[in-house]
Amino acid sequence: MAEKLRLMTVHAHPDDESSKGAATTARYVAEGHDVMIVTCTGGEAGSILNPAMERPDVLENMPEIRREEMARAAEILGVQHRWLGFVDSGLPEGDPPPPLPEGCFALEPLENITPELVTVIREFRPHVLVTYDENGGYPHPDHVRCHEVSMAAFDAAGDPELYPESGEPWQPLKLYYSHGFSRKRMQLFHDALLERGLESPYHEWLQKWDAAARPDPHDRVTTRVECSEYFEVRDDALRAHATQIDPNSRWFATPLDIQRAVWPTEDYELVRSLVDTTLPEDDLFAGVQERVGA
Repeated sequence: MAEKLRLMTVHAHPDDESSKGAATTARYVAEGHDVMIVTCTGGEAGSILNPAMERPDVLENMPEIRREEMARAAEILGVQHRWLGFVDSGLPEGDPPPPLPEGCFALEPLENITPELVTVIREFRPHVLVTYDENGGYPHPDHVRCHEVSMAAFDAAGDPELYPESGEPWQPLKLYYSHGFSRKRMQLFHDALLERGLESPYHEWLQKWDAAARPDPHDRVTTRVECSEYFEVRDDALRAHATQIDPNSRWFATPLDIQRAVWPTEDYELVRSLVDTTLPEDDLFAGVQERVGA
């Protein structure tokens, strides 16, 4: 019997897994592969972004509620899920920004975090690992730390000399960065909405995008995974994070038929590969099947 292929995605907070690559994970689950989402923090410091959830009982029980939301999203996506158990750093705002809270994920020494992720990698034995780029996708301190620990763990997991207490060595074969928020994508959605006489939520974003300071991550994309069949699943998983996602927000402003016509993929950058593959790709497992005989 052929070996199942396994994909692991590493995220900073609950809800990140549903806003970044969720349709891809749903597709691979539907195709019979195993997918595990790893969430580094509990998301305790996240603001309530859905007015309907701004209630005292929610504020008083945020850690438990965010765990419940994550469990529901994982169920919708059909994935396995693991918490790393670190404390949400919050997003410091102000000029100058306040210091990060003591003991938070972003301030944890990398040598304390890496063996925790290595343990999960060695237990699940993923063939492919997906994380954020060096800027964290956006410069939240937890997202940047998530990138750093993912890179360290990818290299360490297969080394028998490192973290022997974390289990038998396992080397993932490919590592990707996810690139979901490209300027090109927003521009195409914006234009398609206006052509239909619909209001676009992207006007302000496009005006504020400083191309000199922030190059379009789409220029780095090597791999586009067609997953438009699973956009509804993605949106259902997003809505499961009710404290973070307003169902009336711009997340859902572009009709799915426009999304499918204009941009039916989720996009990635291949960063490390221990298998032969040809760019551009349309599959995160390209080259892996041949290596493992799946």
